[in-house]
Amino acid sequence: MATSTAHRTEPERTPDGHHFVIDGRRWRATDPSIPDSFRQELVDELMDARRAVKANETDARTRVQDAKVALGERGHAWWEESAGAGFDSRIASTIRALTRKRAGSSICPSDVARTIGGESWRDRMDDVRRVAHALAAHGEIVVTQKGEPVRIDRARGPVRIVAGPAL
Repeated sequence: MATSTAHRTEPERTPDGHHFVIDGRRWRATDPSIPDSFRQELVDELMDARRAVKANETDARTRVQDAKVALGERGHAWWEESAGAGFDSRIASTIRALTRKRAGSSICPSDVARTIGGESWRDRMDDVRRVAHALAAHGEIVVTQKGEPVRIDRARGPVRIVAGPAL
């Protein structure tokens, strides 16, 4: 008895690598500079959010949007200059998606910078801290230092980020 093995092939990519093509339709590719561990966390959050959509959970579509933006598949194009409100939206989406994925735990601002910043992630730390400050002001996150809530704009040294009451 002969067994056939179905091979999964990579979808066709556009020459610039920014999109892949399925049945003649272009879809934005995931940002290739996202480190594998963070990419996998975001993909896991996306899959959880999609299951939540099927279960009609209230925040499910927002979760899908955040995960897709964090992956670079929506919102600010990952191959364009990293500045402005569109990029801030990607930072915010990444913070929210990673804090949701690590519910009951915390993230480091550098996790976000590494996810969105590629090789120059250290240059993104000020942007991440600025956006985190705004999210904290809206109650979406809580910034802590040594387990105590702090204002990230005043904190010196390492801080952690957890989901806030409004997330």
